[in-house]
Amino acid sequence: MSIKKQFIKTKPVCKVTFSIEAKEAQTAAVVGDFNGWNPENGALTKQKNGTFKGVFEVSKDAQYEFRYLVDGVYVNEAEADSYVFNEFAGAENGVLAV
Repeated sequence: MSIKKQFIKTKPVCKVTFSIEAKEAQTAAVVGDFNGWNPENGALTKQKNGTFKGVFEVSKDAQYEFRYLVDGVYVNEAEADSYVFNEFAGAENGVLAV
């Protein structure tokens, strides 16, 4: 799992690349505050090596709660900037700070 941040100098956004290794999985998505927790808006593409990957633009100078959804199971990112307990989910969500 990993997160890569690329800040755009000409726009108030950050391109964030999310990747998660899930060789046996059929589907994976990143869901969070930045996409309305909608798996369709956060769909990741499966690479030949079994890693799912996607790039998303998010507004910078903000923090977003997020998780991966792999074959219907929520998974936290080990490299998240921090974690916060979410009452709705009853679990910790990863936090992305940009």
